[in-house]
This record gives sequence, C-alpha cells and structure tokens, in this order.
Amino acid sequence: MIVDGSQYWRRAVRSMLADDTDLEVVGESSDGRDALHKSKELQPDLVLLDIELPTMSGLEAARAIRTISPDTKILFLSSYQHVDVMRDALRVGAGFVVKADAVRDLLPLLKAAIRNEPFLRFRFLRA
Repeated sequence: MIVDGSQYWRRAVRSMLADDTDLEVVGESSDGRDALHKSKELQPDLVLLDIELPTMSGLEAARAIRTISPDTKILFLSSYQHVDVMRDALRVGAGFVVKADAVRDLLPLLKAAIRNEPFLRFRFLRA
C-alpha cells in the first residue's frame, strides 16, 4: 500500500513497481487516518509511508498500523533526512528510504523488507 500526500509520488512509486510481477499495490492513501483505515481493511504485507501526511503524521500512522496489523512491514519513503526522524522510524520498527534515492533504492529495500531482511538506507547531508 502506498501512502503519500502527493499524487505525483504515488504515481511515481506505482510506476517504479509496475514491471515487477512479484509485487501488487493493493491500495493508496493520501493521508494518515485513511491509511490506518485501509491498513485495517486490507492487511497489506507492506505499507510505504511518507513522514509528513495530512490528518496524522506518518510516524503516528505507523504506530497505529503496528497495533492493528502487527505483521505489516512499514517502509518510510520521505524527503526528510534528519537523523531524529530516521531514529523515530527505527523505533517504530520501520525502514527508511530517502525520496531522492528512490529510483535506486526503493525496489531492493522494499523486497528486503518483505523477506524480513534489514531495510534501511540513507545518506547524511553535510552542513
């Protein structure tokens, strides 16, 4: 399931995943609360979440999804690269992909998450 406030990013992710016959996008959402409802209904294997979402942050949504669907993997796809945000993602038990690196990293990390392998990749920007 893809959750991002930007229709552009939801389409881009669908496009990146379209040729992989092992993956199926079962749903989309543009905000945190709707993502929570759809996660409860669909019980997806993996939810791809942005950090910044309307109605409920991605981190809040991830915590709630963990409660209602404990087997669902969570992978953040965000433009945030701040170490505190990444640390919070790890505390929720989620992986993290930086949007700027999505073309290179999204598919391999998504598959790693589904296989229960470590799935975190980020780079720090120099000050």
